[in-house]
Amino acid sequence: MRLERKIAFVTGGRGGIGRAICDRFAREGATVYAGDLTEDGSLAGPDGPSRFVPLDVTDEASVKAAVTEVGDRLDILVNAAGIEIEKTIEETSLEEWNRSFAVNVTGTFLTSKHFLPLLRKGQGPSIVNFGSYDGFIADPGLAAYCATKGAVHALTRAMACDHGPEGIRVNAVCPGYVDTPMLQSFFTGEGSGGGGKTIDALQQAVRDVHPMRTYGTPEDVANLVLWLASDEARYASGQLWVLDGGLSAQVQQMKL
Repeated sequence: MRLERKIAFVTGGRGGIGRAICDRFAREGATVYAGDLTEDGSLAGPDGPSRFVPLDVTDEASVKAAVTEVGDRLDILVNAAGIEIEKTIEETSLEEWNRSFAVNVTGTFLTSKHFLPLLRKGQGPSIVNFGSYDGFIADPGLAAYCATKGAVHALTRAMACDHGPEGIRVNAVCPGYVDTPMLQSFFTGEGSGGGGKTIDALQQAVRDVHPMRTYGTPEDVANLVLWLASDEARYASGQLWVLDGGLSAQVQQMKL
């Protein structure tokens, strides 16, 4: 088992991708803490083997309490908590803009900051942040989301430079379309996922635009996060790992 005797903390651990990461880590031998706002999170279902910790990543006191819950050592921190707002900047309120940055960027900052003392005592410590392919290119109607993911990309590189000398590796996973509650909300939303089409038609259109003619699953993402968290990736740091079925490798599709 690749994570035997490792201790891991996953923010957003009761969401679609976070839950898959927690389950995969546990199967690989890790003790896993799942931090989230509620025990059900965005994806109700079996709790699995991870230990739930109440966590609001935007609240420094909540983050500090989660650190205390873990104890005196941490080997892996995964910052998977995130939100998406489907609006242009003109449609986005200041409150929505600030909330997006609070969860996606400040949350990554706070958990990383306060777990660092525990990571310094860890075995081959690794931080995995969550960017997005939307941090490189943009989907329409996701202005705040794209901005936050670009910020996470830059923060990841800075953290890798600052804490690499301490033996702490920092990377970001940058998924494209992944079958999660967030994606299903995109399909039903009035923004870039709407347009009056049926859900089935929208889902198929998304599949068809990918070179691989499919979008990803939470388990696909968990597989990459597992490798980055493991000692097999001991020389991988400061990188943005795109996982999008080849979507961002192609030119824009022409409609003839």
